[in-house]
Order: sequence, then C-alpha cells, then structure tokens
Amino acid sequence: SHRVAMAGLCVDMAALSLLSLPSNPPSLLSPSPCASHRSWVSPFATPPLPRSSLTVATSFAVSASGGQRCDGKTVVVTRERGKNDRLMAVLGGHGISCLELPLIEHEEGPDLTRLPETIRDCLFDWIVLTSPEAASIFVDAWKIAGFPNVRLAVVGSGTAQVLENAKVDGAQIDIGFMPSKANAKVLSEELPRVGKVDGKVLFPASLKASNELERVLSERGFDVVRLNTYTTKSVKLTDPIIATLATSAPVVSLASPTAVCAWVDLIDAATWNGAAACIGQTSATAARKAGLKNIFYPENPGLDGWVQSILDALESQNCSRVAF
Repeated sequence: SHRVAMAGLCVDMAALSLLSLPSNPPSLLSPSPCASHRSWVSPFATPPLPRSSLTVATSFAVSASGGQRCDGKTVVVTRERGKNDRLMAVLGGHGISCLELPLIEHEEGPDLTRLPETIRDCLFDWIVLTSPEAASIFVDAWKIAGFPNVRLAVVGSGTAQVLENAKVDGAQIDIGFMPSKANAKVLSEELPRVGKVDGKVLFPASLKASNELERVLSERGFDVVRLNTYTTKSVKLTDPIIATLATSAPVVSLASPTAVCAWVDLIDAATWNGAAACIGQTSATAARKAGLKNIFYPENPGLDGWVQSILDALESQNCSRVAF
C-alpha cells in the first residue's frame, strides 16, 4: 500500500513538449559552495576515462526512455549521474517521459581508506550494507583486500544486485541475509546470530546515515564497527530554464534525504502542487519534514515499489496512465 498526505492538481506540461532543448546545451551544474570537487570516484576503482562537459549537460535533455510521450506525464529523476537508467527504462515502458536532473553527488568519506585493511585484517560475523553505493564501495575495497571470505547482510534487492554484478575470477561474494522488509531498522532487528553471544558487525555507511542500525544492534548485544566510507552533497542547479522545466513537472522522484533538501531548495514548498514519489520511508519522512504535502512511497523499498509509487503520484495529479 502507499501513503499520501493530500492530493494535488496536475500541472500543465504542454510547455515541456513544446520547448526543445538543444542537443548540446552548456554545462548546467555547479557544485555547492562547500564542495571541494564536482564528483567523487572511489580511489579503489579503475580510473575512468575522462568525461566531457557534454556528458554532464546532455543528462538534462528531456528524454523518453521507451514507450510514447504523453503531455502531463513527465517525471523528474534526481539520483546522481549514471544511476537513473534503470528507473527511466521502466518508466519509459509506461509511456512516461523523464527529465533527468541529478541533485546529489557522492564524495569520499573520512574512513574510506581504512576499509580494505579492516576487511582483510579483522574477522566479522557480518558485514552490513544498506545502500547500493555502500555495496559498490565495498566491492572495490574487497578486491584491494585480496578477496577475503566474508558474510554479508544487505538491506534489499537493489543493494544485492550491485554485489551480484561484481564479477571476479576465482572469487565470489555470498549474501547471507536479507531482511523481510528493506530498511535498516528491520535489518537490525532481524539480523541473526551466528554462534557468538557478542557477534561482531562491520557497518560501512554514509556519513549522513543515522545511527539507528548500530544502536539497535548494540542493544541486541552485537559489537558494531562503523566506517563512514562516503557522503552525499547537493548539486546546485544554476540554469533558470531547466529549473522551470523541473519544477513544472507533476512528479519528482526522490531517493535520499539529501535529494529532498536539494529539491526543496528549487521550489517553494508551501505553494508547489506537484507530488513527490520517494524510494522509501526514510526519504518520505524527510520530504514531510521539509514541508512537502503530496508524498508517495512504497511500504517495502525497491525498484518495483518505487515505480508503483510514481504511477500513483502521477494519477493523483490527474495524469492518466497508459495501458500496456
């Protein structure tokens, strides 16, 4: 089931279909004043090929990722660059156009360089991963550590998919536990013991992640070691045309409290009539606290639930669905 605070009215999106963005627009992003660089790449990963400014800019083109374009059926997708493709593909199958507007970027956390040696030199009953980004960073560190045997607990299918996609000759990552509901609270309540009274848990996490997981695990008698391996920062949008296009869309998809904050900076929360489709309860709670009123989120986080929340949000805006 999905929750909604109040229904809103559909914003007329005819302007979106009439406005034609150039295929090679100028760069539209600038980091927030406190950011030291544009984006973060794990120091453990193979250095990527240089990115041109064109790659950054073209991600802002209004693009239908499959299906047909429908006036009034545009969703703003806000995850960091390169992380929106799966969502856009599924939405495209429903005839929904997507305006890709990355509102966050990842940066190195203070404990990142400690992760490989911690994995290699310490024995843990569980290594707990609660986001796809944490899983991706773990894979890089695990390779550097020499592929030691580990027992992993993951929060949900999205995080598990990152691990399953990690292909290493002669080594395999085994997932030992996934909770009945994809959130950190349930994971911490359900994580099983593996023989020891005070099982040892490694928790590589975002600097901004709450302490609820380690608090609950500690109360249950687990010995928790937390490493803040990454953090997220808002990306500041400077182009007024793109801002107008985005804030006129009937629905925005939000996947983190940081993205919520960045979106609220773009709009007037008191007068914005659109709907927010959040990936889960954590983001939905942040959206409610930020003053958004029309909020949808799945009870059990994951891509399928998120897509359904987006469809429900569009319907609340009087944007009819397309049957496929």
